Amino acid sequence: MKGMILGLLLASSVPALAADVTPADLEKAVAQDWSTYLAPLYDHFHRNPELSTVEVNTAARMAKELRAVKGMEVTEKVGGTGVVGVLKNGPGPVILLRADMDGLPVEEKSGLANASKVRQKDRDGVVQPVMHACGHDTHITGLVGTARQLAALKDKWSGTVIFVVQPAEEIVGGAKKMMADNLYQRFGKPDYAIGWHVTSALPTGTIGLAEGVTYSAADTVDIVVPGIGAHGASPQSGKDPVFIASDIVQSLQGFIGREIAPLKPAVITVGAFHAGSKHNIISDRAELSVTVRADDLETRDKLIEGIKRIAVQTGRKWGLPEDKLPVVTVREDERAIPNINDPELTQRLHATYAKAYGDTIFTTVKRDSMGAEDFPYLVGPGVKGAYYNVGGTPQAAFDAAKAGGPAVPSHHSPLFKVDGEAAVKLGAQTMTLAVLDLAAKPGS
Repeated sequence: MKGMILGLLLASSVPALAADVTPADLEKAVAQDWSTYLAPLYDHFHRNPELSTVEVNTAARMAKELRAVKGMEVTEKVGGTGVVGVLKNGPGPVILLRADMDGLPVEEKSGLANASKVRQKDRDGVVQPVMHACGHDTHITGLVGTARQLAALKDKWSGTVIFVVQPAEEIVGGAKKMMADNLYQRFGKPDYAIGWHVTSALPTGTIGLAEGVTYSAADTVDIVVPGIGAHGASPQSGKDPVFIASDIVQSLQGFIGREIAPLKPAVITVGAFHAGSKHNIISDRAELSVTVRADDLETRDKLIEGIKRIAVQTGRKWGLPEDKLPVVTVREDERAIPNINDPELTQRLHATYAKAYGDTIFTTVKRDSMGAEDFPYLVGPGVKGAYYNVGGTPQAAFDAAKAGGPAVPSHHSPLFKVDGEAAVKLGAQTMTLAVLDLAAKPGS
């Protein structure tokens, strides 16, 4: 019976829209599509998250959903588990719409009825709990909703829409792999690239859209500090890597404060420090795991150079031999570049959304962290890109937190939860409106 119901849902059609579609018509159509089709799809994705690079079932389901859209040409296994759908509708601009699909190695404790209980082997073969702790389930559900609306509105736009279902955003590698798999060459170079991200930091029914830098460059750096083992009671007999690595940690923060210009955002955070095995043993190795953030590539390069210099010089300062100096490795496959929203496209989307919803739709995004995204890798030279936020937390939750109640959980938290219905609806509506504006048929 459950399979029969699912089959009926998959076969259901998109609600018909009036000939002269208005934002109110679109809102009504998306709401109806949510209640009859998208809600169970979102529930499925939330219950069944998958980790970066191993999103096999999610990719297969997304390919199935896109193939169900009339006229859609679908290709699987692009850059690994990526999926690309192409909807051609005559001459006009090429618009890329992106949604990421991977979950996180987090055990869900949200208390939601559809909370994930999934455990899965990660890319290294380690079994991990898995949760959609960053809202990517809303992104892919919203992309399906957008595709269904655009297929129903083909008389209102002309051009080509490329639907990109991207893997491995959480390790900032998926977009690069899709580009390396000749995304543009195989499916067309876009004139515009657009994406959105749900955020628990904004109220439902609002969006955050800004020009310029909205996400930072990010690098993952490993520092191995060799030592010379000895008894803890005879430190002079060895070279203590814990002490040397601790000096490196301290010096990195001094480097940020003394060598990086005050008006240049920059972060170096040592997230993990591993060394030793017993109280009275000086080990022969310490390991530091570091994340590096900057808003421009020049600063980013200076940070990486500084980390390498400080690590080596600190090793020399404490007498490590030349063949045992600290080694700094930058993980090239986990690098993100800054996301810089194109001013012209951002202004155009702002005007489109303001016309549809009024200025109250916009909320100021307080940029108080240097989060990263790999969406900008999909925005090649000559392509105008824009990436915006969609609110995911009801205002009542913010009011309760302000009054002393529970804090609104942040992304990547086991307690993370958003209003999936509100996010999917607004995400689908705004993406659809973007295409209807950018690829509008004359007289539409």
